[in-house]
Amino acid sequence: MAERGEARKPEAVIFSGVQASGKSTFYRERFFETHVRISMDMLRTRNRESLLLNACIVGKQPFVVDNTNPLAADRARYIQAARAAGFAVTGYVFRSTPAAAIARNRRRAGRAAIPIPGILGTYKKMEEPTLEEGYDALYSVTLTEANLYIVEEIGRAPAG
Repeated sequence: MAERGEARKPEAVIFSGVQASGKSTFYRERFFETHVRISMDMLRTRNRESLLLNACIVGKQPFVVDNTNPLAADRARYIQAARAAGFAVTGYVFRSTPAAAIARNRRRAGRAAIPIPGILGTYKKMEEPTLEEGYDALYSVTLTEANLYIVEEIGRAPAG
């Protein structure tokens, strides 16, 4: 919490989870009004992603990285840039079984549908995010069969 007279840090939110685990819907429900969405699904190239990320960093604009980010190395580029610019960094790990992700994926149409080997490949290489990667706070998100999100705090970095 910011002290009186102290400016609140802009927030960088980093999602991590397999395709069809509920990340984009969670963004729309929780962050659409306050954070820019940075997503390879939308931007299609790392160059475009980098341009938008840099614009958010320079402009102190809160943002959400809505990608699978299965490896610590994938997440590091966002975390390092955000921390260097004085952002608070929050992570959300989307928990899903391969079967549940595949079932949700079957309800997608067109380019939104992911080939099953892609989902399974992402699932196999997922590395659990940790506070040691540079997060200020880390949360677990589970999407229930009733399409409700259960959000639980995994941990929070010590203040100071």
